[in-house]
Parts: sequence; structure tokens; C-alpha cells
Amino acid sequence: MNDLARTLESIPAGDLLDRADRADEPAVRAVLAKEGRDLKDLAILLSPAADRLLEEIAAASAQLTAQRFGRTILLYAPVYLSNECVNVCTYCGFRRDIDVRRATLGLAEIEAEIRFLARQGFRHLLLVTGEHPKNVDLEYLDAAVRLARSLVPSVAIEVEPLDVGGYRRLIEAGIDGVTLYQETYDRELYARYHTHGPKKRFDWRLGAPSRAAEAGIRRVGIGALLGLADWRMETIRLAAHARWLLKQYWRTHVSISFPRIREAASHFAPPFPVSDRELARMVAALRLILPDAGLVLSTREGPGMRDGLARIGITQMSAGSRTEPGGYGRPDDAEKQFMVEDTRSPAEVAERLAALGLDPVWKDWEEALHG
Repeated sequence: MNDLARTLESIPAGDLLDRADRADEPAVRAVLAKEGRDLKDLAILLSPAADRLLEEIAAASAQLTAQRFGRTILLYAPVYLSNECVNVCTYCGFRRDIDVRRATLGLAEIEAEIRFLARQGFRHLLLVTGEHPKNVDLEYLDAAVRLARSLVPSVAIEVEPLDVGGYRRLIEAGIDGVTLYQETYDRELYARYHTHGPKKRFDWRLGAPSRAAEAGIRRVGIGALLGLADWRMETIRLAAHARWLLKQYWRTHVSISFPRIREAASHFAPPFPVSDRELARMVAALRLILPDAGLVLSTREGPGMRDGLARIGITQMSAGSRTEPGGYGRPDDAEKQFMVEDTRSPAEVAERLAALGLDPVWKDWEEALHG
């Protein structure tokens, strides 16, 4: 068990929530009035009393987001390179033990996908793969990243956990971001959901964002797959993970994603479903505890939910996404990881954000200005 794991497991998340459940509305408003907030405050924002004050919490979150980020929302798109995977994760449409259409893109196919997205306006891309040491190895990722960086200025990856050397190699190839979800911070439930394959190693996965930061990555993204465990417990541990990263690697920007489980080939029914209202409270509460963190929302959510959350704390949003390899050029030729809920085009998403008084951007940084 590494230092991060020991730190997270030392947090009495259940006790914090039990005490917070006795909080009243004045206690919630006292937290809203504070400048710096800790995990005890976060627990109060997740209490039943806070649910009755959701509009006030959302308003405070919106105000803080505007102070720290302005009205800007960065648009990005995922590029699925492969749906081959050696793991059995009970919830995933890519799990190895189900018979679905598999594909791993060659460089010419990757280029076609990226050129399609570039024509839509995207300048930030997220390269996504399953975990397959033979077909999606470090050499393959290196070549894919170098190709992507020749076409767009910002490339991040969402792939298997790597060691520090692996992350350094891909940083040299051109990545500026690493996204990796812990899925659930509950060690016992994690073992139950991940039955076969290298992803069974809870601590190795938990340490991956730290290794990416140690390698010098500019930004890391973390998250829990919502529906696998109690959302309030996950929120506290997710916040603690983000705060630990920010303390240890202050040069690295940290962002948090909010993926809710959606329909997939696995036909997995989430045992801890998260409602729209609970998701909204999670976004707002994490903004108030982590004022400088990026908050990311994907097309797993429908248009109405995305429009609403964009106004209270989201700073990054995917658009026009396909979740199968080659999906932009050849839709439905391979299995999707999950079904997309927001099927609007990137232009339609940008137009809607502008109508809401927000400022959608396709590029938010310049490498030459950051050294």
C-alpha cells in the first residue's frame, strides 16, 4: 500500500457523513459563508440538510467558478484507438469475456479520425484505449501521440496505468494530459468489480496520476465511475485524492470527471445509481472544496443535464463524441464502450453554451508560453 492509499484509507469518510447528517440548514449556510473549506465542510454539503439548499449551493458554486475560470468552457473530443482489452471489469462494454466487434486503429485510420475532428474545430483531443499489452503497447501509443500532435496542439491520454518512465516517454511524444479513473475508491468493491486482468491491482491504478505528475505532466484527470459505490463516500475520497495531488505536485493542474454508468454491452445495472439531483450536488460541492480544479463532463449526460451543470461549475466538456474505434469515419463498425446521451453536434453544443452566456473555446493554452 502506497502513501496515497494509506492517506485515503485513514480518512473516516463514514464518520464524517454520519456527523454531517445531523447538520441543520444554518450549518450548511455557515459552510457556504467560509472561504477555505475542508473535508468536514464537504461532508456537510453532502448532508440531507444541504439537499434542501441545493439552489444556494449551486449559486455559490457558479459564483466561485466564474471568479476562478471566467465564463470559459473548454471543448474536447475523445478518439477511441482500440476496444481490445485483457481485463474483466464487470461494468465495461470492452471486457474481454464478451463477444463484441473489436478493432485497433492503424496510423492511417487514426489520422482520418483526427482530421475529421480538427475540421469540426477541436484542438484538444483525448486518446482512449482498452488495456491490451500486445496490441496497444507503449510503442503504439508513442506513434499515435506523435501523429496526433502533428495535427492538433493538445493531446491527452486515457489508457492503462504506466510507470514513470512510460509517462515520460509519452510526454516527450507530445501529451500534456493524463486521465485515469479509479472507478471506485472502495477497495473491497473494487476487487468485486475487477475480477481478472492487470486492472485488479488497486494500488497500482491509484498511484498512476501521481506517477504521471512525477514524470512532469501538465494536467491529470481523476474520477470515480458513478454507480459502483455510495456517491457521497466516493465524493469525499475523490476530493481527498485531488487535494493530495495538489499538495504533492503543485505544478500539475488537477481535474475531476463525473462519469455515470450508461448502457453498454456488459448489460451492467449500477448497484448505487446516482440521481440527477445528487450529481448536481456533487459537482457544486466539489467546486466549493476545490476552487481551482477543472470539472469535466462528458456526453454520457443528456443535453438538459449538461446545459444545467455547465452553469454551476463545469469547465471542460466533450462534444460530438463517438465511443468506438473509428467511430467518426465508420460509425458502428466496432463495439462502443457505452451509449452517448448527448448526440448534439459540436457546433450545436458550442451554440447552446454561448446562448447560456458561456464562452466555449477550442484551445485554452499555448505550449510556447508555458515553457
